[in-house]
Amino acid sequence: MNNREMTYDLIVIGSGAAGMMAAITAARDGKAVLLLEKLSKIGAKLKATGGGRCNLTNTLDNETFMSHFGRDGRFMTPALEVLDHTALIDFFKKIGVETHAPDGYRVFPVTHSSSTIITAMEQEMQNLDVTVLCSQKVISLDHDGEKVTGIKTETDDFSAQNVVIATGGKGYPVLGAEGDGYVLSEAVGHKTTEVFPAMMPLKVKEKWVGNCRADTIAKVVIHVDMKKYKKLSAKGDLIFTKDGIRGPVVLDFSREITPLLSKFNEVPVLMNLTKGLNEEQIREHFKKELAKDPHRNTLQLLQTLLPESLSVELCKLTEADPTLGWKKLSGRARDKLIKLLAWTPLTINGHDGFKMAMITRGGVSLKEIDPYTMQSKKLKGLYFCGEVMNLDGPCGGYNLQWSFSSGFLAAKLL
Repeated sequence: MNNREMTYDLIVIGSGAAGMMAAITAARDGKAVLLLEKLSKIGAKLKATGGGRCNLTNTLDNETFMSHFGRDGRFMTPALEVLDHTALIDFFKKIGVETHAPDGYRVFPVTHSSSTIITAMEQEMQNLDVTVLCSQKVISLDHDGEKVTGIKTETDDFSAQNVVIATGGKGYPVLGAEGDGYVLSEAVGHKTTEVFPAMMPLKVKEKWVGNCRADTIAKVVIHVDMKKYKKLSAKGDLIFTKDGIRGPVVLDFSREITPLLSKFNEVPVLMNLTKGLNEEQIREHFKKELAKDPHRNTLQLLQTLLPESLSVELCKLTEADPTLGWKKLSGRARDKLIKLLAWTPLTINGHDGFKMAMITRGGVSLKEIDPYTMQSKKLKGLYFCGEVMNLDGPCGGYNLQWSFSSGFLAAKLL
């Protein structure tokens, strides 16, 4: 009997973190498992995660962890109860992957290579006799109106009592994420929320940023400067690009910005580039620096807080002569500079779409999924895990932990 004639206990669609975890979990319980991947190799998007370093999870307690996902975060409670970060670390240790948290917060494989994770999970699937078929794009779910009976790919039919959709979202389509799971689930009655690219660089209207590309600005605070959305903010390192901004703070913040850009052509933001110093604290800082060396010019004084390239641009924006001593500037010029240092305005006006998005904001509606089992409320035997659902978190291991936990729960209770 060949693979295509077999009936499986479980078919998993997608070979990312969630899909491989689901396959391993079910196979450990003695289930006959088929894992289908439409690309020629498994784990393509997982391989690219975190620049290939694979930030698996973080060390936050479950309550704090869930709070970073916003109002729907508590949907994860049952999944995290069965596989939290300590259980995930133990899972990897048992399949030969040592992990560590160099900063006490983010957890990586000690190799800092996602290939280590993929190789270990692939080996575990082989040990458990999981059938893995690549170059198999699933085009529809088979069902009798009440329960799943199998799936159809472009070339084959496979029978199963249970199917897990672990196809991810739409981010990085070159790595296989093209929204297939939305199409499959909508065809059996599930709703998909509007989806947006997230965790990506952003473009800005201002041209001066292109002159500041050489440096990383640490501990930047950024928030939306629109009356209704002022609470939207993020903090972290920022890097200027030829036509915009990137870096950890931007990756996090883009989750909030891309939905706004679909409503408004531009989103004004304010950035504190001085590690949180307010106007009064900046004045005090300058006073102390001038006490040490009263002969510093304005540019040299600004460089005690910011890189030279950025200091030059801020002088241009305020029409302050950088070669003059601080006290030789007009009071108006000094005030303008200090205000700009405390809060620098930018206008976000675009992004590169899903091709540069690490994750997707939005997905299959959580209202139609049982959080205690990850099973569909529409069709028995249909399960969801990972990014295909309408739940996304910031950088720092949040999304991978959710993928692993939901994949584990989806397969554990079959």
